[in-house]
Amino acid sequence: MDFIDLYAGIGGIRFAFEAHGNECLFSSEWNRYSQITYNAFHGEIPFGDIHEIEDIQNQIPDHNLLTAGFPCQPFSLAGVSKKNSLGRLHGFDDPTQGTEFFKVKEILRIKRPETFLLENVKNLKSHDKGRTFETICESLTEVGYTFKSKIIDAANWVPQHRERIYIIGFRADLGITEEQIETLFPEKPAQRIYELEDIIMPEEEIRALYGDKYTLGLGTWNALQRHRDRHRSLGNGFGFNMIRRPYADNITRTMSARYHKDGAEILLEQEGDIPRRITPLEACKLQGFPEECYKFFDGEVEQPVSNSQIYKQFGNSVAVPVLTAIAENITNFVEDNQLLEQNQVLNQI
Repeated sequence: MDFIDLYAGIGGIRFAFEAHGNECLFSSEWNRYSQITYNAFHGEIPFGDIHEIEDIQNQIPDHNLLTAGFPCQPFSLAGVSKKNSLGRLHGFDDPTQGTEFFKVKEILRIKRPETFLLENVKNLKSHDKGRTFETICESLTEVGYTFKSKIIDAANWVPQHRERIYIIGFRADLGITEEQIETLFPEKPAQRIYELEDIIMPEEEIRALYGDKYTLGLGTWNALQRHRDRHRSLGNGFGFNMIRRPYADNITRTMSARYHKDGAEILLEQEGDIPRRITPLEACKLQGFPEECYKFFDGEVEQPVSNSQIYKQFGNSVAVPVLTAIAENITNFVEDNQLLEQNQVLNQI
């Protein structure tokens, strides 16, 4: 399939679909630091702000598959009843107007790809008491797609809890049922691709290469402990996540975009010392990025951006092995059911 990579970040979804023989024709990412890393990983600079594209028909190439890890923004439904919004595909009465999802919806409406994959945080389903997700579902139906969604935890593929919602859809005129789409969400693999002990560098190697570079400062460490103790006294569960040896069978918390601040989500025990953050290379592996990316973080070639930016980027990215499993299922399904050929016939009618 030919596909487009929207809200692309550093291109984790692109790696997944290219691994199964699909070709990326267009990518878009507004953050300039993510653009730099995307270029390092994929050899091209993505288009910037997708909202600057006004002529979707001519500025975005025809494609079979749309992928998007779009940000979740509140949808304003004030003054627009559900009845009035039905059938309103664009304009100021559209309840998704002004959100990032609106652009995804408009591209689906105008370019009509056979299939799409959307990815978001799991809270998308409960945001605004479920109204946000309901609006998204109504919108996808309005523009002519059949779809299903599922929350998947990446911990079955990589040693990190990372729950995300995935929405897979097919153009309704292709006749694909919700039951068929349901089968495209991957089953839990027999075992993880690698364990945490395969990712975490030996302490002596860390010391030799980096000294104390990734060890927390005393002030940060004391602040984390005070914060934990204060919440514990109030009966709350907040606290930093300390990964202790042996690393086998350990699963980390979700690495987020704020990881660069204090590393609280994933701290590694160090014998006789303050704990440390994971390194950019370990973050790369924890998200399951392909080995071709390791060279940017192991000293072989220059790292594309600062550590702070790299942590933000991996924290905002996807667990690539989960996407690779989804990409394999979608690609095989499209091929087995000859959907691209079927689409050509529909276009000629």
